[in-house]
Amino acid sequence: MHEFYPLLSVGAVIGVVSIVFIIAYFSVKDRKEAMGFDRNMSDGEILKRLLKYAKPYVGQFIFVLFIMLVSVAYDIISPLIIGDIEDMIVGDFEMSEILAYIAVYASILIISMICTYVQAIVLQKIGQKILSALREDLMKHIESLSHAQLNNIPVGKLVTRVTNDTNAISVMFTNILVNLIKNFFVIVGVLCAMLALNYQLTLMVLCFVPFILLFTVIFRKFSRRAYRRVKDGTTDINTFISEHLSGMKIIQIFNREDRKLGEFQQRNKKLEKAQTQQIFTFAIFRPLVYMLYVSSILCLFYLGGRGYIKETVFLGQTITSGTVVSFYMYISKFYNPIQNLAEQFNWLQSALASAEKIFTIFDMVPEIQDEPDAIDLETCEGNIEFKNVWFAYNEGEWVLKDVSFKVNAGETVAFVGATGSGKTTILSLICRNYDIQKGQILIDGVDIKHYTVSSLRRHFGQMLQDVFLFSGTIRSNIVLREDSFTDKEIMSVCRYVNADKIIEKLDKGLDEEVRERGNNFSAGQRQLLSFARTIIHKPEVMILDEATANIDTETEILIQDSLEKMMNIGTLLIVAHRLSTIRKADRIIYLSHGEILESGTHDELLELKGHYYELYMLQFEKENLLQNN
Repeated sequence: MHEFYPLLSVGAVIGVVSIVFIIAYFSVKDRKEAMGFDRNMSDGEILKRLLKYAKPYVGQFIFVLFIMLVSVAYDIISPLIIGDIEDMIVGDFEMSEILAYIAVYASILIISMICTYVQAIVLQKIGQKILSALREDLMKHIESLSHAQLNNIPVGKLVTRVTNDTNAISVMFTNILVNLIKNFFVIVGVLCAMLALNYQLTLMVLCFVPFILLFTVIFRKFSRRAYRRVKDGTTDINTFISEHLSGMKIIQIFNREDRKLGEFQQRNKKLEKAQTQQIFTFAIFRPLVYMLYVSSILCLFYLGGRGYIKETVFLGQTITSGTVVSFYMYISKFYNPIQNLAEQFNWLQSALASAEKIFTIFDMVPEIQDEPDAIDLETCEGNIEFKNVWFAYNEGEWVLKDVSFKVNAGETVAFVGATGSGKTTILSLICRNYDIQKGQILIDGVDIKHYTVSSLRRHFGQMLQDVFLFSGTIRSNIVLREDSFTDKEIMSVCRYVNADKIIEKLDKGLDEEVRERGNNFSAGQRQLLSFARTIIHKPEVMILDEATANIDTETEILIQDSLEKMMNIGTLLIVAHRLSTIRKADRIIYLSHGEILESGTHDELLELKGHYYELYMLQFEKENLLQNN
């Protein structure tokens, strides 16, 4: 009995470790809310949707599977060859026989290495194609979302979905799934080879498998918690950085650098803690599996050594030195895939969690969609009519209340009123940036919902108060990357709206660099460039929102001149706080709390001496006061 004390000692150590981790497993509650648990889709549903992207590459995946089986053959055959060589060396042998075995071993090794290389290359190409297709579809879907939907999603979160989460899915196709299959085949193949070689020693090795499964289950729980926390922390910090880098000027103006740095440090520490927990989880699991591996090796050497040295048998089978060597290699090849399976399964879960976050974006149904029988708006005269329009951004909080008016083709109509009266909302509704709840909006006598959104917006030119310029050049911002416009056409439009006076002062002219958001140009300069960008695409209806807000007097004169020219192009809708910019409008509509209170020309409304008159006199007195000072 004392001969088995070493084996019993090993079993006792493993048993104590198992009890400790079982207690830890049940003592930690899996609080989903605390972990940011948001898995609502089943793994099967997610995989089914992901496999649509892999479907075009089925043939290549089958090819990878075939060469993978060839490389697996090396893991199964090589220990047998080494074992046979060991037995030959111990007994009488011919050098030619050993060289033959070595040649076979080297051939299998070379073939396996070639197959592994080809497998990696093919999978990486497939993965990049899948990643590219997924990102394009995701970006296309994000572009289809309405303004309201985009306003509800932080930019940093969308960036994380398009970059980090899609990368996780790419890794799943190029690494995780294939290696899961490969490891499964290796385990099955090695187990069959061990049983054929010596089933008694195989049974000894299998005694450790329940403990491997136990540790794997425990590891899964803790690693999943760690993965979720890391992903949530990454999304949180990306969102924070995206927002605060855009608003860095405001942070500096109000001297809030230290406070914002403190907020960043909190998020950074949270992510650091999550990543540390993830590393710590692996730091425990790997040594545990390695402990089982070493324990099985020790048992192998103990039983094999006793059996070979004393020339006895173990459970009826003779154990040779070759058997011990082969089993030593097989045990290593048996444990490595099991350890990898546990880790790869959790990576798979991480990838599936990323996929679900992406599909959450895909499942957002665009609020602005074409009707099934929608038609293209081929030509637009520019007649616009609002019929009893009611609109609210939030249910029950009406921004427009039973608004009705008509704009004839070629007219210039201005909307004035206090902040929040609904002026900008009216302009947004005409282009279907939002859909109304009640009433109708007609373009050339047809409800705008009967037109396709793309064809409708093609006839409108929107010039907003907060002009957005993309990184690139002045030319690329005016033509928006279209190559059909010549420099002569571009400069002609720029002269028409007075933007040429800006361009001619620049060293590189149209090729002058535009930095992020156009921050190397003033607000007035950006506005003039936006005029050129709008006019060059020849819209039938132009929408202008607060063109003269926050600009210098010199630029305002240029913009006023541009406005007068644009009034002759087509229908022009203007929102303005400076009433001096809209004196020549064909009609002025005064709004208050979402209702039209007055409508008429500048002179008619002054004679009426109502709300518009009061607003005009207030601005007139303010301007006189500023001039006197």
